Amino acid sequence: MSISEPLLIAGMATVTFAVRYPVLALVSRVKLPQVILDAMKFIPPAVLTAIIVPAVAMPQGQVDISLNNPYLVAGIASAALAWRTRDLLWTILLGMGIFLLYKSLIGMWGA
Repeated sequence: MSISEPLLIAGMATVTFAVRYPVLALVSRVKLPQVILDAMKFIPPAVLTAIIVPAVAMPQGQVDISLNNPYLVAGIASAALAWRTRDLLWTILLGMGIFLLYKSLIGMWGA
């Protein structure tokens, strides 16, 4: 590892801290309206959706909404499991199991 990698990491950490700290310091001293606090509860699901949906719907770089897409099938099954069980560990374990099983079955079918 050359000197540029640690410098790059330190620079990214500094920029991230410099951008976020003033907002966090201000918010900690100001009482936000309840409407804003309620709206902020939707931020984590929105960010996760923005990350997960493209990875699931476009695993090869183009939209693939078919039964030949194991990412999509496992994603839908995992969403249903999460909704039904409300258990993160079981959702992850069963979702990965469904993905691996479905991917191996597609491979055997030659799709």
